[in-house]
Amino acid sequence: MANITKLDQKEKLIELRAREVSYQRCAEEIGVSENTLIKWGRELATEINNRRQLELDALQEKYFVTKKKRIEFYGEQLNRFFGELEKRDLSDIPTEKLFDLTMKTVASLKQEETEIIFREKRNVEDVLNDHLENSFVEWRG
Repeated sequence: MANITKLDQKEKLIELRAREVSYQRCAEEIGVSENTLIKWGRELATEINNRRQLELDALQEKYFVTKKKRIEFYGEQLNRFFGELEKRDLSDIPTEKLFDLTMKTVASLKQEETEIIFREKRNVEDVLNDHLENSFVEWRG
């Protein structure tokens, strides 16, 4: 590939591997040997995994609407259910069904509490112990 830097090739590898493209296909597309890409893949594993997390988040937004919209929807439903429950005589049998629907909606809302986790290799210069050389720092998104 003419006029493409090694850094550009590595960035393309991160992008392709995050989408789970095989090394063979990456080699064809990038124009670098498969063995070299496998070596780079090991070096860039953290970056590939982080990009994969972002790809998965984008897919979730595309196919499940945005998390914000889903939470708003469930929240509005809960407000309507709670409003209706306040009007009801709790000894009335149909109230059970309303409680059941409320609990199911709360469970759906609870499922939306997923966290995005990113990783970063720790800087070797900041670490005194060789055992920490390959340690990771995680944070929640």
